[in-house]
Amino acid sequence: MSINHRVAEQAKQIAPGRRERRRAETREKLYRAAMRLFAEHGFFETTTEEITEAADVGQGTFFNYFPTKQHVLTVLSEKQFEKVMAAREEAVAGNASMEEVLHRLMHRIAEEPGRSRALTRSLMTALISSDAVRELVGCTMARGREVMSEIVTLGQKRGEIRDDRRPIEVAMAFQRSVIGTLLLWAMQVEGDLQAWLEATFRDFWASVHRERDAPST
Repeated sequence: MSINHRVAEQAKQIAPGRRERRRAETREKLYRAAMRLFAEHGFFETTTEEITEAADVGQGTFFNYFPTKQHVLTVLSEKQFEKVMAAREEAVAGNASMEEVLHRLMHRIAEEPGRSRALTRSLMTALISSDAVRELVGCTMARGREVMSEIVTLGQKRGEIRDDRRPIEVAMAFQRSVIGTLLLWAMQVEGDLQAWLEATFRDFWASVHRERDAPST
């Protein structure tokens, strides 16, 4: 095989990787631009043309990555799932208590949609306006619950989480706690989200943690 031929073959192997990275970068730019505009103007008031302009990409590029404007939410759900995966790795490592792991996860999950009340309202509106997107996001959330149930199972084995509840039920309770808090917070005029999350987590943890056996006298 000649040197030129080998170079050509190597270029073929490298090129798809570069293309995929560029596609991933463009998709991320569109996502970030969309989230920023949703927060500033609202979901329905934001056009795809405004998103592509804010992302500094060509008009029409949006539909190369997302079938509809609502499909931007699938990126958010993927990112939330990655946070759950990271929490599982943290739990497996065993360097933090389950309370600390779940406390951090609740705040991380709420971080992106909780950037503003307007953004949270926009995301909720976008989600309920598309059956297809709701199904996709729902599937990702179900995967997240499965991973969370693994965290809960580990916590039960370590004696930190009560074992009289199914792990998947605890995972569902966690999701309900975060989503419910975000929704109620977004409907209010005042109130610090971090304080709301702290109160929510205290209630959640009180309902799932295992009481330590009292020392014998």
